[in-house]
Amino acid sequence: MKLAPLLFLRVAAKHREGSDICCYELVSASGGELPPFTAGAHVDVHIPGGLIRQYSLCNSPAERHRYVIGVLREVKGRGGSVALHDRVKAGDPLYVSSPRNHFPLASGARRSILLAGGIGITPILSMVEQLHADGSDFRLHYCTRTLERAAFRKRLANAPFSSNIEHHVDDGPAAQQLKLREALGAPGPDTHLYVCGPAPFIALVTATARSLGWLPGQIHYESFSPVAVASGKDTAFEVEIASTGAVYQVPADQSVLHVLSTNGVAVPSSCEQGICGVCLTRVLRGEPDHRDQYLTPEERTLNDQFTPCCSRARCARLVLDL
Repeated sequence: MKLAPLLFLRVAAKHREGSDICCYELVSASGGELPPFTAGAHVDVHIPGGLIRQYSLCNSPAERHRYVIGVLREVKGRGGSVALHDRVKAGDPLYVSSPRNHFPLASGARRSILLAGGIGITPILSMVEQLHADGSDFRLHYCTRTLERAAFRKRLANAPFSSNIEHHVDDGPAAQQLKLREALGAPGPDTHLYVCGPAPFIALVTATARSLGWLPGQIHYESFSPVAVASGKDTAFEVEIASTGAVYQVPADQSVLHVLSTNGVAVPSSCEQGICGVCLTRVLRGEPDHRDQYLTPEERTLNDQFTPCCSRARCARLVLDL
């Protein structure tokens, strides 16, 4: 799988949005319009130092002159957010992929309920902009630990759809805290739910929705962190490269991506956590053990592709289209 074409952009503005969150406005370095995007899309940002990270676009999809991203500084993360905060400033050039969308709005929805936890507000912002522009019925519940950690507060307060937004703060009065079952309610046939934020937040919301009768096709989510998968019973297996016939052993404690890279087999990668899909590789024979958050349940059932950064095998050998 090839990386999306790169765009040469410039940081037109950088400012702080709440505690430990910076907002970056990116424009074409040569002027002119940027490729269009749809609500919920993200871009791969090539960060100084060789890192590549995915960030959701949080401005209106109607805007063609800029991309806006919000980045939480994660000191205990893998270095990407810290490098952006510390090394990238207004006026700097930045290489960014064309937008891709794995978290789109459903077509034909009559009502949408959106829940954002913390920095998970970023893709949700573009969604509510689009829903408002379409004249659609929606309700946004924005949950943060403290008021200081809430990004884009002024933007949301001044939005023409501010009456459709409820902000819930963990350390605030009990009356304003999220009553999840009440917020979700019983779903209508044309109602859709969108959730983004930390993995435990998504797990709670989606589990509660299912208990209330929401169907899988009505629940949409995007996580910024991988879901832990038990690995105590992992075993070794083999991968075969179809083009050369070379066979490599994948030990129980190593990923397919690591083994291939060590042996000089290049596979594009980015997040290395099964979230972004950049390393997605076609499987010609064998049954993958899917551990990603990128493929849909239907795509997993086909067993014709997998993410070598985190997924493994349920068989002795996988034959890869490499």
